[in-house]
Amino acid sequence: MDRTKAVGLTLAALALLGSACRTGQKRLVVGSKNFTEQVVLGEIVAQHLEHRLERKVERQFNLSGTLITYQALQNGELSLYPEYTGTIQSEILKEQASNDPALAFERSRSEMRRIAQVELLDPLGIDNTFVMVVREQDARKYMIETLSEAAQVKDGWKLGVGYEFQQRIDGLPALNRYHLPMSAPIRSMDLGLLYKALEQGQVTMIAANATDGPLASPRWKVLRDDQKVFPPYQACLMVRQDVLAADPRIKPALSELSGKFTNDSMRRLNAAVDVDHRQPRDVATEFLAQAGLR
Repeated sequence: MDRTKAVGLTLAALALLGSACRTGQKRLVVGSKNFTEQVVLGEIVAQHLEHRLERKVERQFNLSGTLITYQALQNGELSLYPEYTGTIQSEILKEQASNDPALAFERSRSEMRRIAQVELLDPLGIDNTFVMVVREQDARKYMIETLSEAAQVKDGWKLGVGYEFQQRIDGLPALNRYHLPMSAPIRSMDLGLLYKALEQGQVTMIAANATDGPLASPRWKVLRDDQKVFPPYQACLMVRQDVLAADPRIKPALSELSGKFTNDSMRRLNAAVDVDHRQPRDVATEFLAQAGLR
């Protein structure tokens, strides 16, 4: 065989090998649960990885609640998704969540490594704890600032909650420690309907989250959890260890997002979608540009 043919065949073989390596690259799939914050965070993560790694990132958003999404991570259907320390302890580990943010994080991280071969990266900067919300006019009427004061309102409350809040040990059972008087049975509904129900007077109090977009409006009043019955819910990225091992660039890229958020900034991102009706992908692109990550 002449030299030219030999070189040509060698180059062709190398090209095929490179193509095979690229084709065999492990899928990178970002997931989320089925509420706005999760979808926005998932889209931010996906776009950031695509930019840093220059490779395709798949999205599997709106996967329902905690246990289904976590199972998808365990099964390898997802590579990573955002999760909260209080949720990890109460829903996944089935234990009493710590009220100390640092202890809650370290406990969640060590147990996820031990039982699931999953890495919990440093917190994003968000503490999306449960909050009880009333109309601002009702807070003024009853002169209340805290949940303990709400427990003294003789008229009672009509409480609206999401389906998961009613089932979780860190949800309704925790709230029940306040012994709030009720004037009607508790109503369960989709999370997206809670503020509308409160606005229309179908309920007079809702179980919401600290970073909900509508809370940017002065129409609502968050009642302080003065007995601290709700644990911290620090948002972190939960990533399969085999995914990190398959591409060493992933962890440094994801770590760039740690500490880049605050509750206020997350509330604005959520409001951009829920209130201003913008697309999560556009909100994510804008956030990354403003954070200097584009």
